[in-house]
Amino acid sequence: MTPKRILFITQAITPFVDETETSLWGRKAPQYVQERGSEIRVFMPKWGTINERRCQLHEVKRLSGMNLIIDDTDHLLIIKVASIQSARMPVYFIDNDECFMKRLEVCDAAGQEYSDNAERAVFYARGIVETVKKMRWNPDVVICQGWASVVAPLLVKVAFREELSFRDSKVVFTPSAPDVLKLKTRPQFRKDILFKNVKPEMLEAYPETLSIRDLYHLAIDYSDALFFTPESADDELAAYAASKGVPAFGPFDIYANGLEGLYEIFDKLG
Repeated sequence: MTPKRILFITQAITPFVDETETSLWGRKAPQYVQERGSEIRVFMPKWGTINERRCQLHEVKRLSGMNLIIDDTDHLLIIKVASIQSARMPVYFIDNDECFMKRLEVCDAAGQEYSDNAERAVFYARGIVETVKKMRWNPDVVICQGWASVVAPLLVKVAFREELSFRDSKVVFTPSAPDVLKLKTRPQFRKDILFKNVKPEMLEAYPETLSIRDLYHLAIDYSDALFFTPESADDELAAYAASKGVPAFGPFDIYANGLEGLYEIFDKLG
């Protein structure tokens, strides 16, 4: 299978944030498949560390301004874009004052983890799927990378399953390191995640408050494949995926081996 259209829901992309295994993956994977003929759309959160002037971000007026109603509350969605010139690759940023604009990735400046990270992930995923729908673009494959993307598989496979944009999409999930978030979800998360066909009974199999591992289980449950990097490789997650009939691939080391493993996954998805 060589997908024609691939949506990347990423957590971090260098050079917009410091280079890590996660941000390098976010940078190289889209370019890799684009150079092999696939059409791509790439999204990441507009973390508060990103300097908009230096990175040349600007707002996309035709896509911005939507109010996302999450648990009966309006949240303004702002879409910005910048380009990685060397790769001829535009990157779209999901922005919102409360979730991203003035806040860092996982912890605040004092090193305290944000208690609402799971709710931020809900807004991020909702913002992307709504924007892709507005673009009238239909991805063959949706690649979800990192803890910030954990809600996206559920939205694609359940909430938006009847929408033309995602009706035939396959989902590949790539976790962050299993201990990247320490805090469990707040009760608000179970309210925020409900949307369209996502019903409370779909969460009954999970603990009342979800750990990062529980959130990864949720993502795997609605994915077609699991993709490990060396940073995220985890025997328990691989065993959980196997118990659900979700094939796991990797770990693939982008520094040592590049991204050839992606096409192994695409072949299996076909």
